[in-house]
Amino acid sequence: MAQTVPAPEHGVSAAAPAADARIAALEKQNADLATSVAAAQSAGDNGWMLVSAALVLMMSAPGLALFYGGLVRRKNILATMMQTFAMMGVITILWAVCGYSLAFGENTGVLGSFIGSFHNVFLHGVGLIPDGTYVTTIPLQTFMVYQLMFAIITPALITGSIAERVKFSGILAFLVLWAIFVYSPMAHMVWGKGGLLNAALGGKFPCLDFAGGTVVHVTSGVSALVFCLYLGKRRGFPKEPMPPHSLVLSFIGAALLWVGWFGFNAGSALNASSLATSAFVATHFGAAAAACGWTIAEWIKHGKPTALGAISGAVAGLVGITPAAGFVTPISALWIGFLTGIFCFFMVFIVKQKFGYDDSLDAFGVHGAGGTLGAILTGIFANSAINPILGKGHATGLLEGNAHQLLNQAVGVGLAWIISIVGTLVLLVIVDKTIGLRVSADDEVTGLDLSQHGEEGYHAEPAY
Repeated sequence: MAQTVPAPEHGVSAAAPAADARIAALEKQNADLATSVAAAQSAGDNGWMLVSAALVLMMSAPGLALFYGGLVRRKNILATMMQTFAMMGVITILWAVCGYSLAFGENTGVLGSFIGSFHNVFLHGVGLIPDGTYVTTIPLQTFMVYQLMFAIITPALITGSIAERVKFSGILAFLVLWAIFVYSPMAHMVWGKGGLLNAALGGKFPCLDFAGGTVVHVTSGVSALVFCLYLGKRRGFPKEPMPPHSLVLSFIGAALLWVGWFGFNAGSALNASSLATSAFVATHFGAAAAACGWTIAEWIKHGKPTALGAISGAVAGLVGITPAAGFVTPISALWIGFLTGIFCFFMVFIVKQKFGYDDSLDAFGVHGAGGTLGAILTGIFANSAINPILGKGHATGLLEGNAHQLLNQAVGVGLAWIISIVGTLVLLVIVDKTIGLRVSADDEVTGLDLSQHGEEGYHAEPAY
């Protein structure tokens, strides 16, 4: 007898459970794939940012330590290098205790536009997952340690203006206070959530500063000028010749700075993206053009191109392109670098000589002047095709049709100048009246290596 096949209940096919299982399996597969892609992106971004942090630390030591160390007289090399190296230790501790919190802690109070809070003191809440505000694909702790490297090198830059004549205890106290009362507020205003100048997070005056033109170079350079004017000239300056004791060391230091600067600028994209590539290219092009610009100007004025001029020009170009690195095309980077190289040459060889101040290693002439010009040029050359930070469809710089951005850049530069001048003067008076800043005449003649640290960088070998 023939068997009757039961009719599907309520119109549901017998194959439906199998189809549902396949759909569920595909959905799980897609979810697993998305998770794997996100994990791979996070790993790649985190790897790049850790490398970038190491590159920026390399800029302090050995980069800046060698660059500055070679430019002073041999009796002061260790003291000069020690001033930079000390920042690697002291600022790290300060950053963990309160520096990071003051710079990046959210502050909803009346001063929230100018300074962070104490919410993240002792790195409270700074863990191993993204926070969603500053970073979305890397641990917040990676962001914290990357920003630490900026906080280390910035005060160290100031030491170039007062080389060969300052007490170690005095400069140490000053730079710690400066990191708290000058650097932290400026970093919060430009990069911190709720900051007055923050272009990415809705600041009232969106100042474009990709990697620290105002935060790092204007503040340190202007403070350096104030410091050298307050402290006075080296004994014998400018009548006695005070040439660099080892341009070889300075040459190596400058080369390390150039390489490390890729972490400084391209790392400021905070991920391994096409924006990081753009900043990397702009950084290299800016440095190369500035080295050529300075060398050409020097060749014309003095009749010979020098190694010191070439490396000084390269550093000037790296300073000038820093605020613009993530906003401009490669050709614009060439223009920014070339103009910055010539301008910094003018500040070092014309302006400094005219006014006679003793900016020993040209911290102001390169960092203060170069950072100021670079920040202004950023407002001219910034391009929304590179970085639509002001919103898609909105012009970014002057050449693109946004003339108002020049005003925002001027506000950012102006605030950096004011905070640096006032803050530095106040802190110098406090430290000078309590600890003291200037070494004695005898100690200066002896050299800071022996008088401040009891050791020498070079020892003559006995003849046998």
